[in-house]
Amino acid sequence: MTTGKRRGVTASAIAVVWFFTAFVLACWPTQAADRTIYLTFDDGPLDGTSNILDVLQAENVPATMFMVGLHAKSSPESKALVARAKSMPLVTVGNHSYSHAYNRYRRFYADTEAVVADMVRANAVLGLEAPTHARLPGRNVFRLPNISTNDLSIDQHERNVEQPDYEFVAATGFWLYGWDHEWVHDGTGKPVQSVTRLVSEIDHMFSGKVRFVRPNRLILLMHDEMFRDTFNGTANLTALIQGLRQRGYSFGHIPDYDPLN
Repeated sequence: MTTGKRRGVTASAIAVVWFFTAFVLACWPTQAADRTIYLTFDDGPLDGTSNILDVLQAENVPATMFMVGLHAKSSPESKALVARAKSMPLVTVGNHSYSHAYNRYRRFYADTEAVVADMVRANAVLGLEAPTHARLPGRNVFRLPNISTNDLSIDQHERNVEQPDYEFVAATGFWLYGWDHEWVHDGTGKPVQSVTRLVSEIDHMFSGKVRFVRPNRLILLMHDEMFRDTFNGTANLTALIQGLRQRGYSFGHIPDYDPLN
């Protein structure tokens, strides 16, 4: 009797463990799919762009390269980087303006027609057609079919001045994307956060204490110059992607971020 009872308890325990394991495995893909990160890179093609493309290809993850027309036409090597990015199925090439406002943002956004013309000129250089995935220089703005937000980091007066620019650019055929979090650099391109710190920040954001533009969809802003060999760019980006994967995050295609239906 005692032996039979022990066997019965053991069988029940195994059944419970098996059920729990099956339940977790069944739920995990849904949980992972609900924690999606969109890797985005600004300002290319620059030193570091080639390293980014190498890592994206090796890790087989989607990403968006928001490129600057002036940089794209600067040399044959830059043109080749644009062509390479456009040839990669998992890479979306987006518009990040022609001039990047020459880094004089208030002056740039003071002339709505000039802003629109600058974006259209970048499309011509990059070989992009409307509707174009785009990011405005220096502004965290969304203008998508189902999402519209302004940059809250600038004062109210400036937001009021610049809002017509956003509206006219969007009406011209640009889908504008901002970002939820940034891997910051110090101005020279050197990353401020370590990979470990950045992953920890992302974990914290997904803990429910931070509101995303879209729930459980985090757009991560980075810049091409951060991934130069000088800053161990290839190793850092590889470590970031692998670290996020280990925590169950999935990587999304920017065209799927705000679908029309």
